[in-house]
Amino acid sequence: MTLRINDEAPDFSAETTAGPISFHEWIGDGWALLFSHPKDFTPVCTTELGAVAGLQDEFAQRNCKIIGVSVDGVSDHVAWKDDIAKCTGHSVGYPLIGDPNLEVVKAYDMLPADSGDSSEGRTPMDNATARSVFIIGPDKKIKATLTYPMSTGRNFAEILRLIDSCQLTAYQQVATPANWQQGEDVIIAPAVSDDAAREKYPDGWQQPLPYIRIVPQPK
Repeated sequence: MTLRINDEAPDFSAETTAGPISFHEWIGDGWALLFSHPKDFTPVCTTELGAVAGLQDEFAQRNCKIIGVSVDGVSDHVAWKDDIAKCTGHSVGYPLIGDPNLEVVKAYDMLPADSGDSSEGRTPMDNATARSVFIIGPDKKIKATLTYPMSTGRNFAEILRLIDSCQLTAYQQVATPANWQQGEDVIIAPAVSDDAAREKYPDGWQQPLPYIRIVPQPK
């Protein structure tokens, strides 16, 4: 099953380093970041998990929970967390999902259905496509996805920027332009008529092209 933006994020039950969870229940009424890894004790992923651990307060400020999944069991994850702390100086305080039967990565279309039902004997290259990020909203819908190769570490500053944009545009009728950062000007959504826009933006807007209406970011 191919997952697309606005699809419901597959629900699942799993063991994690923080105990058993039911995913939708765990998300609750906030946002969530689910990011996957092809194998424990892999170099790029080790740096990524530490980088996210160092940003836990940033995600919390956005009411966004963090959860990782790797195609190994929870006991391996626990040992890996020690390596992550040694390497990066950050302790992983968010849960890591154990997925030794490949159920979660298959549900999220990161491995094909014919990949078997065990992580035993699989190498990181066998799981190379399990390198995705899913941003999930309070409605349990997928708001954004990113997939990286194993050789390229993920840019979590960009992922925070993406969450900022997803949250702003979910609650305001605006879109964010290229390279937008929190607090910068935004674009009035095309679905908003000029009459409706004038009610919200009585000072008007910049209009470099007939179909682009630029205003300060709404509070």
